[in-house]
Amino acid sequence: MACSRLLRLAAVGVALVLTASACGGEKDAGSVAVSTSAGTIGIAMPTSTSERWIADASNMTKQFEVLGYKADVQFGEDDVQKQIAQIEAMIAEHDRALVIGAIDGSALTAVLAKAAAANIPVIAYDRLIRDTPNIGYYATFDNFKVGVLQAQYLEKRLGLKAGKGPFTIELFAGSATDNNATFFFNGSMSVLTPYIRSGKLQVRSGDTEFKKVTTVNWDGKVAQARLTKVLAASYGSDHLDAVLSPYDGISRGLIAACTAAGYGKGDKKLPLVTGQDAELDSVKMIVAGTQSQTVYKDTRELAKVAVQMTDSLLNGGEPQVNDTKQYNNGVKTVPTFLLQPVSVDKANLTSVLVDGGYYSAADIGG
Repeated sequence: MACSRLLRLAAVGVALVLTASACGGEKDAGSVAVSTSAGTIGIAMPTSTSERWIADASNMTKQFEVLGYKADVQFGEDDVQKQIAQIEAMIAEHDRALVIGAIDGSALTAVLAKAAAANIPVIAYDRLIRDTPNIGYYATFDNFKVGVLQAQYLEKRLGLKAGKGPFTIELFAGSATDNNATFFFNGSMSVLTPYIRSGKLQVRSGDTEFKKVTTVNWDGKVAQARLTKVLAASYGSDHLDAVLSPYDGISRGLIAACTAAGYGKGDKKLPLVTGQDAELDSVKMIVAGTQSQTVYKDTRELAKVAVQMTDSLLNGGEPQVNDTKQYNNGVKTVPTFLLQPVSVDKANLTSVLVDGGYYSAADIGG
């Protein structure tokens, strides 16, 4: 991510916090009351290879600093043991709270028991942490809806509701270690399964189960390699019409596989390809017409929710939530605040991303 955009996102977060503090009154999920508390908040993010996690960390850091906290930001770089060691160090340094975007949501049980023993509260950030009672709250987006939006985009573009078809499609999911990947996939399949059963959508590879279509560490190169094999083995001269992709980094790998197989040249059009996170490289590809869609999740708002939750916990308050039923981590149902995702394609890209201040017109080009 360009430094200019990180600074812009951080400035937006700071301005929103200062505005909310000055106005006073009842605090909602998008505002943060000024705290007299001090101390360090541990922020454990999964990787710095995805621009969205850099933005999340930057947004939270600035907002915590406005409230008088320091932020200890660590990126696990998709190495589970490294993230565990980072969290252990945060506990040893007596960080007052932990905000964790987990690499593997089922691998943190032991280290979070240590956090509980040290009376350090934990907020699960965007990815649900499983198999532990030692998380207090969960800040995320409506992840089932993310998948629904991706599938509905394909449904509309292909004209499936109007009875058009058959079309070919291949399915991709995120990392099996990320609880969100299941929600994304299940949301998509709630829309696509009837068309697959009726034959309006044909999956030539035969891979329709979640466990067969996951992508290790959300790695675009892994997805690219799999689609390259599928195209060679199952399509030949036949055309692939659509690809369900859960994330922009995967989407770019899938588009690379299609391009290498001759798609995008002459009459061989690129398939429709979905995505998620509105990463700048993918937004530029949507402008250019190579990627079809992405799901935008305003991480500036997610950061505000996580900061509000943390500050409330540390000051004897009760964090605001809007879901107390949907997110069971295998041990407990975790109180959650859900934000709403937005489907973005070429038609509404400017109004959502540029007019909303997430990118500038110069950022996206076109």
